[in-house]
Amino acid sequence: MRAVVQTVSEAEVTVVKEGTVEGERVGAIGDGLLVLVGVTHTDGDAEARWIAEKIWTLRIREGERSASDDGSPVLLVSQFTLYADTRKGRRPSWNGAAPGPVAEPLVEAVAGHLRDLGAHVETGRFGAMMRVRSVNVGPNTILLER
Repeated sequence: MRAVVQTVSEAEVTVVKEGTVEGERVGAIGDGLLVLVGVTHTDGDAEARWIAEKIWTLRIREGERSASDDGSPVLLVSQFTLYADTRKGRRPSWNGAAPGPVAEPLVEAVAGHLRDLGAHVETGRFGAMMRVRSVNVGPNTILLER
């Protein structure tokens, strides 16, 4: 499992339909963490639990505080492209990304584990075309991998 964690002053995710400009806002937060999470074939609940705990306790907020220290909200967005393989040619391979039936429950598990830890979690919509807008603070971007 991989996650890209960014400190943000605000972030939102909008689901858009092909060929349209308008969309449906499905998740938004103020000052908190934007997390893009990708799942690979060998991931399970242990990886989902580990990454949720790491996101919640990682001391990357102002003053070396964690989201758990100040109750920061989390916007969690599924992102299979984190497993892109670009070593050959110009077209990425997505073979490293788990298929939807495997990945979707694990992304939901990450959100569930974060909620169990006390986080307010907003999410995108799995498998949808999404627009993610954010204002990074720092900027501070961390890659987590388990």
